[in-house]
Amino acid sequence: MPLNRIRFMNTFIDNVTESEAIDHIESCIKNRKIGHVITPNVDQIVRIEKDPYFKEICDNAELLLVDGHPLMWIAKWYKTPFKEKICGSDLVPHLCDVASKKGYKIFLLGAAEGVAQKAASNLECLFPGINVVGVYSPPYGFEHNKDEINRINVMLKDSKADLLFVGMGVPKQDVFIYENKEKYQIPMSFSIGATIDFIAGVQKRAPRWMSNAGFEWLYRLLCDPKRMFKRYILDDVSIFKLAWNYRRKCKNG
Repeated sequence: MPLNRIRFMNTFIDNVTESEAIDHIESCIKNRKIGHVITPNVDQIVRIEKDPYFKEICDNAELLLVDGHPLMWIAKWYKTPFKEKICGSDLVPHLCDVASKKGYKIFLLGAAEGVAQKAASNLECLFPGINVVGVYSPPYGFEHNKDEINRINVMLKDSKADLLFVGMGVPKQDVFIYENKEKYQIPMSFSIGATIDFIAGVQKRAPRWMSNAGFEWLYRLLCDPKRMFKRYILDDVSIFKLAWNYRRKCKNG
């Protein structure tokens, strides 16, 4: 059962603290309940507006945790403030810390060849006792290959992991989890974007002060302008119009 789920713009958000989210995740693991955790940010809210299948995926997630200061600011403007911003790149290390102490098994799926293995090695250094039971970087275009998807599902099921972290980008990671989680039977699956790259050290996160000020998007744009320009400058600016439209809808009942 989602925790304190409220409607927000074109989707829902579970208005919880990170501690409450982790407690719920642990409960799902103990009860072997299969669920999907997504941390919607501005880019995903914009995508939901134009992609009905992605909206379906998000609406059926076990947990939807708000990621991004702009969404926090919009929620305050709506007079329904969220308790806490829960960034996937912060949540994953915190869950790994819990896993190392309680024996939960972890599988890393995604990123470029060798990156997930490097991330696993770094996690083992950061969290002594952590049990990373598997890593795999699927080949390009795997989502169109039924045999490869079946092979991944068998690999994941055989791993008997408790937590699956999937870093393939939006919406590929979300579609994979949504369509396969009942087949591989890992209790909790997480859409985590570039987090495997961050843990491996192949990408740098924004300095903490920039993240806290709501400018992590600017840091990523400056680091990779060719790839991020369309996302942040052309696509995501529509969040302002969406925020206004949904506020007006709420006022009009």
